[in-house]
Amino acid sequence: MRRRDFIISVSLLSLVATTSLTLPAKATETEAIVVLARQEQGAASYDPIRAVTLNMANGLIYDRLIEQAADQSYHPHLAESWEVSPDGLSWTFKLRKGVTFTDGEPFNAATIAWWIPKFKGTENEYMVDAIDKVGTIDEHTVRFVMKRPEPNLIFNLAMMNMGIPSPRAYEAAGDGYGVLEAVGTGPYKLESFVVGQETVLVSNEDYTWGSPLTENRNAPHIKRLTVREIPDASTAFLELRTGGVDMLLDMPTDFLPQIRSEADIDTRDLPGYGITFVAINTRAAPFTDVKVRQAVALAIDQSAILKSVYGGVGKEAHQLLVSSLLESKVDPSAEIRCDPAQAAKLLDEAGWTTGDDGIRGKDGKPLRVKLWARADTEYRRTAEIIQAQLKSVGIGVDITVFDAGTYRDQFRKPERELVLQPYSWTNADILDWFFSAKRLDSWNLSMWDEPKSEELHNLAMYGSKTWDERVANFRTYHAHLLANFVAAPVHEPAQTMAFNKTRLMTPLPFRAPYSIVDIKPAQ
Repeated sequence: MRRRDFIISVSLLSLVATTSLTLPAKATETEAIVVLARQEQGAASYDPIRAVTLNMANGLIYDRLIEQAADQSYHPHLAESWEVSPDGLSWTFKLRKGVTFTDGEPFNAATIAWWIPKFKGTENEYMVDAIDKVGTIDEHTVRFVMKRPEPNLIFNLAMMNMGIPSPRAYEAAGDGYGVLEAVGTGPYKLESFVVGQETVLVSNEDYTWGSPLTENRNAPHIKRLTVREIPDASTAFLELRTGGVDMLLDMPTDFLPQIRSEADIDTRDLPGYGITFVAINTRAAPFTDVKVRQAVALAIDQSAILKSVYGGVGKEAHQLLVSSLLESKVDPSAEIRCDPAQAAKLLDEAGWTTGDDGIRGKDGKPLRVKLWARADTEYRRTAEIIQAQLKSVGIGVDITVFDAGTYRDQFRKPERELVLQPYSWTNADILDWFFSAKRLDSWNLSMWDEPKSEELHNLAMYGSKTWDERVANFRTYHAHLLANFVAAPVHEPAQTMAFNKTRLMTPLPFRAPYSIVDIKPAQ
């Protein structure tokens, strides 16, 4: 994801063999077909600088300065080491030597000096906007002089959008970069890309600078990797069972009992990586009234959804951030938890009275609202349960579902009211993405724009000098959003990968959430 509903966002980027393997002659050309996680499908390009939505293939084409492991620890990659000055106004990076792009261009300090300014004017500019200038100390040392302290820079540098492209290829391709050509220093090269269908990657045989999160630091064992997009989860599941694909990077929980009964299929789990929530359009009546928004949020029973839709996989969500983040630890009284009796009371107070059909009304208008969701089975089922839960307090709900190829554009239409929205991201700055006033024309589906909220947002995003201060500021901002019921948290998913173990061998456990680089053919 980049946002990741992005997405971070939300996906695997480091599955490259943990041990060497001698293959029989007939298998010297090894191939694998993997299916993207649904939240990563629909990326329009492999331009890490300008694209908002990216998928895991982007992380195989490009390397980053810093890598983040599944436990959220940080590790050097194209940067061998880094130092931050005590005042937070200077970051110095020692770059790895001997790295080249797949077009033959060298990777060095000049690359970084070209790369960082390229984000200016893009939707991703915020990731580097705290950097005032990039100084080249020598051929393999760079220094970021900061406009202000930015403790979150380390997280940003490990993100998918911080994959570094070849300056020569990027400039030559212009606005077309990322579709016909994408050139990085990563373990794979782009062979072909059909938007919305598939990406074909081939091994970078010159690769010798793999991440410390992988055992194999050299060229991948899987020499040809086809990354497919299959929006329908049932179709993807059938393809895995029948051998049409080798791996699903995100297995819907309703298929897990069947998957785990298949002798040839194995699974790997990664911890929580995002939240599914209901965005509430605060500018659309009746949701201009905070009592109605609160009633909607309190009518949703997260425990019933966890049990009925997800079979207990993942967690109930009572905040807007993944529970592993310190910024999610708001006062328990601020958490949004199911309370249908209080929801009904709030609707009474707001003047909505129950009619003969069980649906409330006010001034001759019924309390009927629209709920939009993706067509995937889990989101459709979740929407149906929410529909029943809201009806129990007197709110009528009409559901519309959209397929994976169109839902992003549909969700942004102004007539939206409630939107069931998943994201994949493990940093508190996702609150900026979904609730900042500067994103009213894009990802802020709640259309939330309030002075106090913007003040707290700006302090959290730009006014924190240290990591601890940043955590405290984001916690306050997070609590304010919850108190205004701009969204209703529903579920915190866990990511389950499923693969054909007669075809592939994958590491256990995974050290990185993005990893195709520790995969090898089964013996």
